[in-house]
Amino acid sequence: MEGLSPERKEEGQWIVLMGFLVSIGIFFLALILSQSTIVGQTTAEGVLEFPKNDLQDVRAEILDITKEKSMGSLTQAQENRVMEDIQNLSLHRKSALVEYLIGDWDPGAGNRIVRIHYNNGVFEYDETASVRY
Repeated sequence: MEGLSPERKEEGQWIVLMGFLVSIGIFFLALILSQSTIVGQTTAEGVLEFPKNDLQDVRAEILDITKEKSMGSLTQAQENRVMEDIQNLSLHRKSALVEYLIGDWDPGAGNRIVRIHYNNGVFEYDETASVRY
């Protein structure tokens, strides 16, 4: 039996080399595809953990308290009791720490500064709002 000619041996080597390169390329594409599904899952979990409704509820309640305080229909004792209620409800029902501070009325600017701090252990939110009533 006669062996392969030198030209045939070189063609066979190129075929094997190209097959090897294609298999490495397919491996890296599969690796990238698997990582993209993990990133998508992590992003979706992050969106689900974002406490948008809780923040909106707390913010609306605090702005209502600010409005009542600005109109003079809320005494300091009532404000303290409401603050304790918000903190207790947030802590016991949502495992979140909520703190807020309602600044004094600024007659020159015609507004109050309200600072809100929300922390549920995963997400922390701070807001400073200028409220005008």
